[in-house]
Amino acid sequence: MTKHVDYYFSPSSPWTYLGHERFADIARRSGAEIAVRPVDYGVIFPQSGGLPLGKRAPQRQAYRLMELKRWKEHVGVPLTVQPKFFPVDANPAALAIVAAAPSGAEAQMRLAGAIMRALWAEEQNIADPAALRAAAAKAGLDGDKLLAAAPGAKAQFDAFTQEALARGVFGAPTYAYRDELFWGQDRLDFLERALAT
Repeated sequence: MTKHVDYYFSPSSPWTYLGHERFADIARRSGAEIAVRPVDYGVIFPQSGGLPLGKRAPQRQAYRLMELKRWKEHVGVPLTVQPKFFPVDANPAALAIVAAAPSGAEAQMRLAGAIMRALWAEEQNIADPAALRAAAAKAGLDGDKLLAAAPGAKAQFDAFTQEALARGVFGAPTYAYRDELFWGQDRLDFLERALAT
């Protein structure tokens, strides 16, 4: 039986970015297929008790910055802790990733990685079509074609968001394997163990 992991995330999440390549590598080594599912956390947070970053208590915001610094050093991923274009509207990037589905999950994973690198390592505005075209080119995709198809991906994006809510997803990234959720890139070891059994 083929192993299958549903990958719920936001392309503006630094935690998703920090774990993205490690997750792809774990899936490859375990022979697992990835179902790429960008979702709208602007819809999920109000229904799950989450708060957007700007509405969190100052001590939580300060600790988040400390943890981002620790994790980027721990995993060796280039990351600007407070990038120029953040917070940012992640939905245009998410729609582009959904629209890349006909090219396959690997292409979607490459695109998601390129978009997150653009935001977190290169300080680009991922709500800007030019940045999305450049990320698509890095992923080996036609950016103009992708952006033209993105508006038509809205219904699927909304469906992924409702699916995530129904499964109890509340944060990014969340990896769903069988009936078990693994929230956060710091849970990848647990996911890897589950895939090995």
